[in-house]
Formats: sequence, structure tokens, C-alpha cells
Amino acid sequence: MENGAVYNETTEPEAKAPRRRPFGCTLRHLRGWRLAVKVFQTIFSFVAVVCEEIVDHCITCSGLYLFEFTSCSAFLLSLLILYVYCTDLYESLGEDKVQKLNFWAVPVIGACFLLASIVFSATSSDSAVESAACVFGFFATLAFAAEFGIEFYLRRKQNISGCPENPGNTPSATENQPLNKLS
Repeated sequence: MENGAVYNETTEPEAKAPRRRPFGCTLRHLRGWRLAVKVFQTIFSFVAVVCEEIVDHCITCSGLYLFEFTSCSAFLLSLLILYVYCTDLYESLGEDKVQKLNFWAVPVIGACFLLASIVFSATSSDSAVESAACVFGFFATLAFAAEFGIEFYLRRKQNISGCPENPGNTPSATENQPLNKLS
């Protein structure tokens, strides 16, 4: 009875803790084109932020400020979405919610980036740094638009192929049969 010997035979053995990935990171949910597009979105947004931060003099600064806010927000949001896809947070939130969030966030970010890039390119002077920021802003916009276009195409293709074979109100052969067989 000493040292808990009575309880050894009736208790279950301790289950081993599930093996964790280093830093909880995996690329299981980002395969193929999606990983490349997400990385390009993040890189282009980051380079646009860095280029606009280097600008030391502006004539009309409102375009620069809009571009600064948009590019920084796009970088942080794309980094956040990349983080969600690559960690255990993906399973915690659920695949449906993450896919829906990504599907609607990407075109909004891309449209804001496009607007900010147009305004900044229209209000900027002809310095090389401002031009580089605009170019990377447009590259990031293209990356966001490409992902949305591919996702939209794949969802549309999935919805079309998922349609039932018997559209409309045409009754099938099993619907015309009586529920109880009379003998």
C-alpha cells in the first residue's frame, strides 16, 4: 500500500503527448501554386513597404500616405494569412472558415492595393524609389488578383462539376415507386 502500489494495476498508462512539429509549422495546407502565390504576395508587399519608407521627399504626400497604409496593411494581412495556413491555427479555426476568409480577403486587399498604387503613381514625382514602390505595388496587386482568379475558377469548376445529374423537377424512377409493396 505504500507509494501507491494499490493503484498501479487499475490505472491506464500515460499516453504520450502528440509529436509537435518544430515551431508548429507545416506546408501541408499550402501546396503547389497557392504556396508560390502567397509567398509572392508577402514579398512584393514587403518590398513595396520598404521602397516607400525610403522616400525622403514628396510633393503631394497624400498618395504616399495612402500607399504606405495600404502596402503595410497588405503585408501584415498576407503574412497573417500565411501564418494561419502554415500553423495549427488552420485546424483550430477550421478549413471552411480559413478558405472563406482567404477567398474574400484577397480581392479586397488586391483592390485596395491597386487603388493605392494608382493614386501613388499619379501623385509621385519621378524619383527611382517612388517608381520602384509603384512597380512592386502593381506586382503585389497582380499576385492578389492571380490568387483570386485561380480560386474563383476552381470554385466555379467545383460547383459546375458538383451539380446533380437530374436537374429540374423531373422525377426519377425510384420516386415513382410506391413506398410499400403490395403482394
